[in-house]
Amino acid sequence: MTVLVLAHFVVALCAAPLVRRAGPRAFVVLALPPAAALVWALCQWGTVTGGGASSEAWTWIEAYDVDAAFRLDALALVMVLLAAGIGALVLLYCGSYFAPGTRQLGAFGGNLLAFAGAMLGLVLADDLMILYLFWELTTVLSFLLIGYDSEKRGSRRSALQALTVTMVGGLAMFVGFLMLGHAAGTYRISRILESPPAADATLSAALVLILVGALAKSAVWPLSMWLPNAMAAPTPVSAYLHAAAMVKAGVYLVARLAPAFADVAPWRPVLLILGTATMLLGGWRALRLNDLKLVLAYGTVSQLGFLIVLAGDGTYNTGLAAVTMILGHALFKAPLFLVTGIVDHAAGTRDLRRLSGVGRTLPWVAAVAVIAGASMVALVPLLGFVAKEAAFEALWHGTVAERWVLALIVVGSALTTAYTLRFLWGAFARKPGVADSAVHRVGPLFLAPPALLALASLLLGPGIGWAAPLFEAYAAQYTLPAHPYHLALWHGLGPTLGLSALAWAGGAILFAGRDTVARLGRRVAWPKADEAFGRTVLGVERMALQVTGAVQKGSLPAYVATVLGVMLAGLLAVLLTDRPWHGAPAPRAWDTPWQAAVAALTCACALMCLVVQRRMKAAVLAGLTGYGTALLYVVQGAPDLALTQFGVETVSTVVLVLVLRRLPVHFGETLRSWRRVASLLIALASSLVVACAVWIAAAARTADAAGAAMTEETAHHGLKDVVATILVDFRAWDTMGESAVLAVAVLGVTSLLYVHRRQGPAPGTPPALPGGVTAWSLATPAIEVPPKYRQTAPERSWLTAGDTLAPEHRSVVFEVIARLVFHPILMLSVYLLLCAENLPGGGFVGGLVAGVALMIRYLAGGRHELDAAAPLHPGFFTGLGLALSTGIALIGLVDGTVLHAWTWHGRLPLIGDWHMGTAVLFDLGVYLLVLGGVLDIVRALGSKIDQQTERRAGLALAREGQR
Repeated sequence: MTVLVLAHFVVALCAAPLVRRAGPRAFVVLALPPAAALVWALCQWGTVTGGGASSEAWTWIEAYDVDAAFRLDALALVMVLLAAGIGALVLLYCGSYFAPGTRQLGAFGGNLLAFAGAMLGLVLADDLMILYLFWELTTVLSFLLIGYDSEKRGSRRSALQALTVTMVGGLAMFVGFLMLGHAAGTYRISRILESPPAADATLSAALVLILVGALAKSAVWPLSMWLPNAMAAPTPVSAYLHAAAMVKAGVYLVARLAPAFADVAPWRPVLLILGTATMLLGGWRALRLNDLKLVLAYGTVSQLGFLIVLAGDGTYNTGLAAVTMILGHALFKAPLFLVTGIVDHAAGTRDLRRLSGVGRTLPWVAAVAVIAGASMVALVPLLGFVAKEAAFEALWHGTVAERWVLALIVVGSALTTAYTLRFLWGAFARKPGVADSAVHRVGPLFLAPPALLALASLLLGPGIGWAAPLFEAYAAQYTLPAHPYHLALWHGLGPTLGLSALAWAGGAILFAGRDTVARLGRRVAWPKADEAFGRTVLGVERMALQVTGAVQKGSLPAYVATVLGVMLAGLLAVLLTDRPWHGAPAPRAWDTPWQAAVAALTCACALMCLVVQRRMKAAVLAGLTGYGTALLYVVQGAPDLALTQFGVETVSTVVLVLVLRRLPVHFGETLRSWRRVASLLIALASSLVVACAVWIAAAARTADAAGAAMTEETAHHGLKDVVATILVDFRAWDTMGESAVLAVAVLGVTSLLYVHRRQGPAPGTPPALPGGVTAWSLATPAIEVPPKYRQTAPERSWLTAGDTLAPEHRSVVFEVIARLVFHPILMLSVYLLLCAENLPGGGFVGGLVAGVALMIRYLAGGRHELDAAAPLHPGFFTGLGLALSTGIALIGLVDGTVLHAWTWHGRLPLIGDWHMGTAVLFDLGVYLLVLGGVLDIVRALGSKIDQQTERRAGLALAREGQR
């Protein structure tokens, strides 16, 4: 089964080159995978009709009991016959339907074949997650097929509408699958049906969500608006997806789950009510349309409602009728769509008002359409009659509610008769006052696929005894009644035959008064579902704009308040629902009094941020709160975390200062009293709730701590630093992923600010002007530096590029300190990198410390000093770090394991014993990556802003000098 499903996708990948080489004839090759699936399914006939099943499975997600499982039973075999048999014929039909040189024909053929494979996987899936995977694959591929002619606005809109409705339904269904699998303790469908979970509110909610997805897929009212609009797709797509395959997926899912859940509320009432409403509304709408495909489309909607009623009723007889009607519907509706494509291809129109005399020109096409239409009307001796009689008989002997449903279905069957007669009359009859349509002949290969399907419908009526064991094998899942129904072509005269005759007569009367019915239908028509969908989408867009305008207003306080409000609501909901404090031990106030002291100082710094008026003071106080957190790590005995926190907070504070220097010195915004009160309440509530949640979580541990095992494992490898070992050895794969995310985030943010270019070298830079403006920045042919700003001899500088700063912007003390501490800080960063195996440190904190050294050089000497200290582009460090970490990870593949750790021991002259491990080299990559990120941020928020400031000031001075 797996091979058959994969074969569809493999051949689909080859569709484009096949079509380029062979043209439409390539569809013969594309039809081979579904043809092979059909032959395989027929070979399993004896096993399945005997009550057996073929299955295969292997473990996919073991922790959640999710298996990649496939199973072929009676219902699956019926659906495989539809998906594979009709799929192969439709692909052959495409070879005649499309002309050579048709645009994007290869992509169309690949998508259609891939859809056949996805549909095959869907009906064979024996796991809810696998079923959902193929379910969404059919949704995406149908979107591509409906929107095949993407240059037309209608095609794009129809494809998007179908995607929206079915995708939203699929998401609801996915949630229902998760709830059902959790309640049943397994996601295997066969096991769930063997021992379904007990009925309760959770199971009812899960079934409702699953039905939303099924009803959306099968275009059941009120989710039926997408199917008629999907007729914008080429006719082969309409015949396969929207008559035989995709729209049957929802009916299939209902039929699959009905044996176990039909008696669970509200399964049966929902399906019976919505199914009958869909049948009546779709049939009534089909009576006033003039496009042949739209007549069939609304007829399909009507028939899908009928199928939902039968599949969802949940009894032996209705189940038998449902599976018979599923096959019967596909065998008459698919050829009618294909015939419509032939008429459109031959006459150039599908408007039944303009078609006339086509039946005389194309008698064989008309004959195929009449046979298929007779089956849809349920005339003897076709398969449609057998299925309709079984349905009427099952509902006639049912409950009072089922008899009411039967009465409505008889009305719907009359509508079916009326729009079928209208379709045949409109497509093939000669109409008074309308000239005969100019029609060209069609070849036998073009007519063969619909003719074979119609012939199958004709033969399976008298030969129903051959197919009956398959249908009865599915119905056997239900409780066997005292008098089970047996499929046969003729059961004699009885009430069900009388109901069929009543439906035929009513349909004939409606067709005879078709003009009056059409006018009446337009007067009493409901609002178009398409218009309702458009208004819904427009309303959602307007609501989204209102919400976006209220939330995304360009105000940082508003953004912070929104984030805190959402977090507060989520935490409160969890705390009030779960109440984790019940049964949990009382949390300790602190481990040592030092924690309380540090916490008090940290809170004091945070509260002081509320009263200061200068932005820089607020930035420093905010940084002190981070240092307070680092002190808590020190008190708790976590020097690694403390060192990392100190580095992160230092870099963050400097970056914040670099941003704030472009803003006014004082906070200039004055808040209204109500906004100030609201902000205060949100801040206090958020802080208190988070503090309580953390406090409760600290006391909620029930299992033993993993620290002892980690310590023992680390010591076994001769290492002492547990944290660093976890990051670069036990969790190195996570660390590499986090490093890549860090690199992408830094590069993304800085690229949004500025496009970096390397500055000129510091040596030989012209002297600075007042205000930090250099003559280098003004050295253009059009601008001359005024003589009064020129310097003849640069002052002595402790830094390489210190003389590029204006005297009033220089600090000799700072320059001396920067000169003295720069190299020791770099050595410290290297030491932290290399000693991480046994002492606090690591590549991350080492890179931060190195970044702090470069920040000191920049703050002391300006952007040219930073260029002199780090002449390479930041991207070089970032890329080298990622390459080194990834390379070390992949070297382990020599042993067969990614990130396999190795250690080399040796002896060096003067140094003595030494060792080098892959963990250190991996950490070196992290070191370079962090260093590159810090340098990139400093250049974006420091050097580039300085350069722009100097350019603006230099232009102003030049203008003043020219005056």
